[in-house]
Amino acid sequence: MSTDYYALLGVSRDASGEDIKKAYRRLARELHPDVNPDPEHQERFKEVTAAYEVLSDPEKRQMYDLGGDPLGSARGGFGAGGFDFGDIMDAFFGGGAARGPRMRARRGQDAMIRIQIDLSDAVFGSTRDLTVDTAVACAACDASGLAPKSSPVTCAMCKGRGEIQQVQRSFLGQVMTARPCPACQGFGTTIPHPCTECSGDGRVRTRRTLTVQIPPGVDTGTRIQLSGEGEVGPNGGPAGDLFVEIVVRPHDLFERRGDELHCMVTVPMTAAALGTTVTLDTLDGPLDVSIAPGTQSGESVTMRGHGAARLRSAGRGDLYVHLSVQTPTRLDAQQEEILRQLAALREETTVQVGQGTTAQGGGLFSRLKDAFSAK
Repeated sequence: MSTDYYALLGVSRDASGEDIKKAYRRLARELHPDVNPDPEHQERFKEVTAAYEVLSDPEKRQMYDLGGDPLGSARGGFGAGGFDFGDIMDAFFGGGAARGPRMRARRGQDAMIRIQIDLSDAVFGSTRDLTVDTAVACAACDASGLAPKSSPVTCAMCKGRGEIQQVQRSFLGQVMTARPCPACQGFGTTIPHPCTECSGDGRVRTRRTLTVQIPPGVDTGTRIQLSGEGEVGPNGGPAGDLFVEIVVRPHDLFERRGDELHCMVTVPMTAAALGTTVTLDTLDGPLDVSIAPGTQSGESVTMRGHGAARLRSAGRGDLYVHLSVQTPTRLDAQQEEILRQLAALREETTVQVGQGTTAQGGGLFSRLKDAFSAK
C-alpha cells in the first residue's frame, strides 16, 4: 500500500493502541473541519481518520502490516465505506468501551437491611439470625435461563453482533453509528424456550436465613458488610453484597456518647451529706458506687472500663454516674425539728449573701462572664 498510516499519525510501527489514540486525538483537534474548514485540511482529516480506523483495530492493523488493504474500496475517502462513529467519539472523549454482544451473566445488586439491637448487644457484640428475601440462582435451569434440552439461538437481526449499525449523512460525510440490537437487547442471542421457573432470568426470589456476627462497639449507623450475600446476578452472575445497618434501641437508664456511658442517680440529701454506697445495675451486672460525704448535686463518679467497647480497637470506655441530690419537700414535725437543730448547730438559720459573692466562690459578675465566655 502506498499510504503510510504510521507516518500520517506520527507514530512508530510498534506504537501501542493508547499511543495511536493520543496521536489521532491531537491531529483530529487540529484538522477537524469545524476548526479548519479549508479543503486541504479536510482532506488531511480524512486521511488521518482512515489511518486511525486501521491502526486502532487489531485485525485491520495486522492486515495492513502484512501488505493488505483493510479498507478496500473505502481507502482514501472518509466515509466512503462508512467509518464507525463510535471509534471517532472514543478518540475525542476517551471512550473505548468494549463492543460486541454483552454477557448475559452480570453481577447482582447490593442489598441492605436494618436491624434493631439492645445496648448490651452493641457493647458486647452478639450473633443474630436474619431472614432475608433475595434473588438466588434458579435450580431448575442451573441459572442458565434455558428450558431443558434447549439452547440459545443467534439473533436473526444482528447476526450475533449484539448491535445494529446505521449509516447516516453528516457534514463529515457518511457516518456509521451503532446501537444495541432491539431484538436481543445486545446479547447477540435469544432464548426461544426460557425456563418456566425463572422466565429466562436464571434466578428466582426466595426466603433464606443467614447468621450475622455483630462485633462489640457497634452504634446506630454502623454497617456490617456480608460479601456475596446480596442479590445473585442474572444468568449465573456473581452475587452482590448484603449490608446490615445497625439501629441501637434507647436504654432506660444509660445514655451512650461514643465509647462512654452516662446515667443519672438520685440520692437523698442526708446520704449525700454523710456518704453512702449505692448498688447500680450496670451492663456488667450489679456494681457498688461509693458516694463520698459532702457530695454535691451535679458531681459524678467515674467507673473505669464499664462503658462501651471501642469498635475495631481494644478496651472499653468509662461509665459516668451523675449524682442528683434530692432535697425533701415534705417533713413531719419531728423531722423539721431535727433539721432546725442541725441548722442551729451549723449556724445556718439565716443565709448571708456577700456583695456580689456566691457560696461557691468568685464574684457574681466574674462567674457570669466566665459562663458567657465558655459559650
